Amino acid sequence: MNHVERFRAVMNFQPVDRLPRWEWATWWDKTIERWHGEGLPARLMDTFEIHDYFGLDPIKQFWMPLHAPTFPPSRGHGIGWVESDADYDTLRPHLYPEFPELLASMRPWGKRQAKGDAVIWVTFDGFFWYPRTLFGIEPHMYAFYDHADLMHRMNQDLADFIIRSLKKMAPVCCPTFMTFAEDMSYNHGPMLSKSLFDEFIAPYYRQVVPVLRELNIIPIIDSDGDITKMVPWFSEVDVHGFLPLERQAGVDGMVLHTMDPKLQIIGHFDKMTMPLGEAVMRAEFERLLPLMRTGGFIPSVDHQTPPGVSLELYRSYLDLLFEYTARGAQG
Repeated sequence: MNHVERFRAVMNFQPVDRLPRWEWATWWDKTIERWHGEGLPARLMDTFEIHDYFGLDPIKQFWMPLHAPTFPPSRGHGIGWVESDADYDTLRPHLYPEFPELLASMRPWGKRQAKGDAVIWVTFDGFFWYPRTLFGIEPHMYAFYDHADLMHRMNQDLADFIIRSLKKMAPVCCPTFMTFAEDMSYNHGPMLSKSLFDEFIAPYYRQVVPVLRELNIIPIIDSDGDITKMVPWFSEVDVHGFLPLERQAGVDGMVLHTMDPKLQIIGHFDKMTMPLGEAVMRAEFERLLPLMRTGGFIPSVDHQTPPGVSLELYRSYLDLLFEYTARGAQG
């Protein structure tokens, strides 16, 4: 099986020779800096090149821009630009850009994917994340009540942009899967109610997801925290994919699988076990082995590998990953 065939087979709960071997979130810059001092060749700076160096299966992400180069500079973390419809009208000409250079850069990757040599994925801001970037973190939560019409306007513009972008992209490089950057949860669950999800989020997924299905692109939600309550919400809009399933937030993939038998997961390996040695990491893989054998699951670190992990320990992790991705494909 080639890499693309293997990924699609796992996501479709079909037999495979082994599970894919990835790092979807790669590594912190401080981690790479440490490894350069421990034997990682200094010439390796690009995460794709490091991925290849470790013998992992090739994947390539493209994060689609929503801001044109003329968009105003950052006002600080969590601080937005929009307090009114007039503010959004002022920003609107600097949003939803054309991206010919990015499309051109995707073309050779599309050829690699067509040969089964690499899995390509794209990321767009999601319908919770995106308005937060414009309102700011705290004002965003009030905006569900104070600026409901504007919230809908932003998300309709975003849905139109995503659909338009996918149709431009498809002839050049149609990705195998797409992540929606959402971060809708924290350690105690979702940041909004089901009724707010139904009113402000779900209608736009219902517009975009059918286009993804037509293009054979698998939709996946990227949200940190405890997503357990959200899984049924998204299944109602035909989204069954999630990453990273953070263990520290109490997420249990087997529990989620009982809630949605179509569940598609990437991640869920507890990164906090990695500095503790091979035995602890093996125990974590043993925890995940039954989930691997359900199908629909690709084990990977549940977020970026932290700088507390030495190169030696990471190589131990890789040895275990290669072992368990073989064992996990066995029924």
